[in-house]
Amino acid sequence: MNQSMNIRIQAPPSLLPPRAKLSSQGTCPCIRVQMEAFANSNLLKTALVARCSFGLSSTPINADRTLKCSAQLGALVTSGSQDVTTNALVGNEKIGVLLLNLGGPETLDDVQPFLFNLFADPDIIRLPRLFRFLQKPLAQFISVARAPKSKEGYASIGGGSPLRRITDDQAEDLRKSLCSKNVPAKVYVGMRYWHPFTEEAIEQIKRDGITKLVVLPLYPQFSISTSGSSLRLLEAIFREDEYLVNMQHTVIPSWYQREGYIKAMANLIEKELEKFRSPKEVMIFFSAHGVPLAYVEEAGDPYKAEMEECVDLIMEDLEKRKINNSYTLAYQSRVGPVEWLRPYTDETIIELGRKGVKSLLAVPISFVSEHIETLEEIDVEYKELALESGIKNWGRVPALGCEPTFISDLADAVIDSLPYVGAMAVSNLEARQSLVPLGSVEELLAAYDSQRRELPPPVVVWEWGWTKSAETWNGRVAMLAVFFVLLLELATGKGFLHQWGILPLA
Repeated sequence: MNQSMNIRIQAPPSLLPPRAKLSSQGTCPCIRVQMEAFANSNLLKTALVARCSFGLSSTPINADRTLKCSAQLGALVTSGSQDVTTNALVGNEKIGVLLLNLGGPETLDDVQPFLFNLFADPDIIRLPRLFRFLQKPLAQFISVARAPKSKEGYASIGGGSPLRRITDDQAEDLRKSLCSKNVPAKVYVGMRYWHPFTEEAIEQIKRDGITKLVVLPLYPQFSISTSGSSLRLLEAIFREDEYLVNMQHTVIPSWYQREGYIKAMANLIEKELEKFRSPKEVMIFFSAHGVPLAYVEEAGDPYKAEMEECVDLIMEDLEKRKINNSYTLAYQSRVGPVEWLRPYTDETIIELGRKGVKSLLAVPISFVSEHIETLEEIDVEYKELALESGIKNWGRVPALGCEPTFISDLADAVIDSLPYVGAMAVSNLEARQSLVPLGSVEELLAAYDSQRRELPPPVVVWEWGWTKSAETWNGRVAMLAVFFVLLLELATGKGFLHQWGILPLA
């Protein structure tokens, strides 16, 4: 007889899932994720983590236990690690922390292969099922075409991305912070699209004999296309390795609401505001990386809701400091012919200039490390656009990097997650469900990951003329034409791409 488990999720109504059902073995059929916040426990106060495991659990779940998948909107998640007896948590276990990030080319020669890895990811460019076999040829075409322009951008910031160096520094500082809190752990870096690849980090984890692993994406807010993509890669790796099947692990899905993170962001904003001649007149401009609109509106990606709540929490902290500046949120880095989250950063800057805003402080809200999108896109492109739009005074808050309050809070997040580490079942590998832990989108991601279903199309109405829908469909038709041209050239070894030297002559 099936039992029911109440999952209380404090999120917008569109993100609320139906009640999950448990089998007699205590297995949730949609996804093997339990997200727990023990309000009455002295151990963890209000810390939010996700315990993930594949397949059937050998330990039945208490169906009467109420699981909370999110803290109340507007409430900070505070660390309870000071109440944790860390020696009891660690014991004789070998603790590992895996930091997940995007990755970036370290030299100009790395740019094209990095772009290929990026665009070969079906979570970045999603093709209709009929054309999925073109994923890698299309990625090769786009990466070769975009490489010259991208190289110019990387050349302008020193010849490569500093992301690996900064992430390595964050990993080392996190290790030291954990050690100072009596949790000896090894910290690993796994990049999605460049070295050190996630696969390389996993191999080192195995060589070191790690028995408990905390997976920590370095994306404060969860999105299908960032944390979700990295976790799906981990899922594929875990399924094929017996050592990883038996290794206990937990995933911290997002941490934008943690008190230390919010405080660290507010500290940086306050410091940069003081550099303006008239700090109270400065507009605080939060710029976040964008995602396709369909991910949010039709696929249930919680990214937009989490981003807006994150901005509200930061501004609440600033208001406590008597900082009541006006602020706004916009989204940058859109590509392709589909609709992305609005408002767009470039259009918003122009509009603010028209409204007479003279002082602007840009805050890269979705990035914790400096890279091409902060150093070139914001510092160069958007700054020039702001000055051209009549904005006289420009400033930019640095990415968090190794800011002490931020690193200490990440360490607390790791410690908070240790009691929730769970073991994966060895049997029934094929039946394992998704590693992606967000309860509010669990059904979507369970289906999307295990069956590779397509995300909804950006627009559902076919229109002709100069409309957004028409532009989207025109872009799709053009993309299909590119597919066939590329196939023809690859098959014959002749054509414009070979003549221009983009593809080598046979």
